[in-house]
Amino acid sequence: MKKLYIIHGWTYTVEPWTRTLKLLKDAGIKTEMLHVPGLTEESKKVWTVEDYAKWANQNIPDGAIALGHSNGGRILLNLLSKKPNKLKHLILLDAAGVHEKSTKKSLVQKVSKIGKPLKNNKFIRKVYHKLVGATDYEKAPDNMKKTLTNMLESDKNLKIEDVTTPTTILWGEQDRVTPIHQAEIMQKRLPNSNLKTYKNWTHAPYLSHPDELARAIVSTMEKI
Repeated sequence: MKKLYIIHGWTYTVEPWTRTLKLLKDAGIKTEMLHVPGLTEESKKVWTVEDYAKWANQNIPDGAIALGHSNGGRILLNLLSKKPNKLKHLILLDAAGVHEKSTKKSLVQKVSKIGKPLKNNKFIRKVYHKLVGATDYEKAPDNMKKTLTNMLESDKNLKIEDVTTPTTILWGEQDRVTPIHQAEIMQKRLPNSNLKTYKNWTHAPYLSHPDELARAIVSTMEKI
C-alpha cells in the first residue's frame, strides 16, 4: 500500500479533509496528515519557513511521497530547494510560494500609512491581509500573525528552480488565493514537473470537490 504524507495549508482544523482522506483510504492509499505547529497543533513559538522546513524533514522519511496544500506547499518547496532528493515525488495542491509584487498590496500599504486612525483601523487591516492572501490573519494568535508575515516574506528568497524533485502540480482554475497564473509560473520554474488544472476547483478542493480531488491524487499516485 502506497503512503502519502500531507501538509495542510493555513487552517486551524483538518476536519474538512475528512471525506478526501476516507476516499484515499478506500482506494488503497495510506495517508498521514502532518499537523502544522501553531495551526492544528499548539505552539507559542514564532516560526520561520526554515523552522517549518526542518520540522517537515524530521516528520517525513526520505524517499516518501508528500503533498503540500497552499502554505504546506510553500514549506515543502523550501525543504526541497535545499534537499531535492528528500522525496520520491512531490504533489503541489494550489501551493503558495510564488513571489509577486502586488500593486494592490502597495496601494493598501500607502493608505495604511496616511495616519494613525487608518493605521489602527480594523477594516483596513482586514482588507490589507486579504489582498496579500492572508485571510485568516485576524483570527490568528499574535505569534502566528508574526509567523504568517514570515511565510509571506520568505517567498522573496525561495529558489523554486532548485527543486528538481519529480513534481505533479494540481490546481483549481477558480482559485482566488493562489491564482492559476501562479501554477503556470511554478510549472515553468520547476524543471521536473507537470501541471494539471481543474476548471471548477477553488483554492480548497477538499471542500469544494473532495471526490474529484481524491481521484486526482489516486491517479497521480498510480503513476509514481
